[in-house]
Amino acid sequence: MDDVVVEPLDLVRRVDEALAVQALAFGLTDDEIAVRRQIVLRHCKLPGVRAFGATTQEGRLVGFVYGMPNDRAHWWSTVVEPYLRRTGNDHWLDSSFVIVELHVLPAYQGKGIGRRLITVITDTADEPRTILSALDLESSARRFYRSLGYQDLAHPVHFPSAPTPYTVMGAPLPLPRPRGI
Repeated sequence: MDDVVVEPLDLVRRVDEALAVQALAFGLTDDEIAVRRQIVLRHCKLPGVRAFGATTQEGRLVGFVYGMPNDRAHWWSTVVEPYLRRTGNDHWLDSSFVIVELHVLPAYQGKGIGRRLITVITDTADEPRTILSALDLESSARRFYRSLGYQDLAHPVHFPSAPTPYTVMGAPLPLPRPRGI
């Protein structure tokens, strides 16, 4: 969409707007939003964290992504490591850039905004690969990640307090671009 600009996002300042996007895109409750707010703000203090937002000309945030260089000591890595080890893929935790969150409002999905967000942020990475977790369902999100070169590395992955299992996916960088981009 030509009327949506993708640029660096001050995630601390716009955390509530970002979480409103995530709530609509991912179906979060108010309690889940409150927990995620604390997680996002804690992440923003870590070295190498970057965020990009997709905003309309009126300044409305319609999508965002944030990520960071992976650290095996981070909570996410400690949870997924045994699953990755079982599949022989735990080396993906080293020298990887983690996509922590990527969400686009439903009305703006399917318009290339998610692709712009994830490619812009991964283009800033010094690491040779990227990893993320996605719900372990055959969904438009999983097809989207596969179109970017992500492959399944481990599933099902069970996060504490998450009722639905996840899949850990990884891709070499840079991510592929459609012709003409």
